[in-house]
Amino acid sequence: MDNTINGIRVPFIPLVTNSEAFSPPLRQTGPSFGSIFEKELEKIKFSGHAAKRLETRDIQLDDVALQNLQNAVDQAEAKGAKDSLVMMNDVAYIVNIPNKTVVTAMKLSERSDQVFTNIDSVVFA
Repeated sequence: MDNTINGIRVPFIPLVTNSEAFSPPLRQTGPSFGSIFEKELEKIKFSGHAAKRLETRDIQLDDVALQNLQNAVDQAEAKGAKDSLVMMNDVAYIVNIPNKTVVTAMKLSERSDQVFTNIDSVVFA
């Protein structure tokens, strides 16, 4: 057997023939990794603190509520907001808009002083 690749003698036996070695790459079917990654970055996230508050305060978010929260964050971002209070039903969410991260959440019935500080906008969702 001739141990050559493209006319160059090699010290091993090639596992593929020359015609197989230069086959065109497989075509990608579906979205690229980059587009999937970008899409995931655009989704709203929950800080560790917010996740604990959701659990301890028994705040449930179904797909519709999560989409409404995402829409509220998108609206705030479009207006240039940085830290927003998003009011949705009887729950208040403090959201860092540039990072798209919910910082904390509370039911209004559990809030004693009703004062929210360090926000620059309010969105009703």
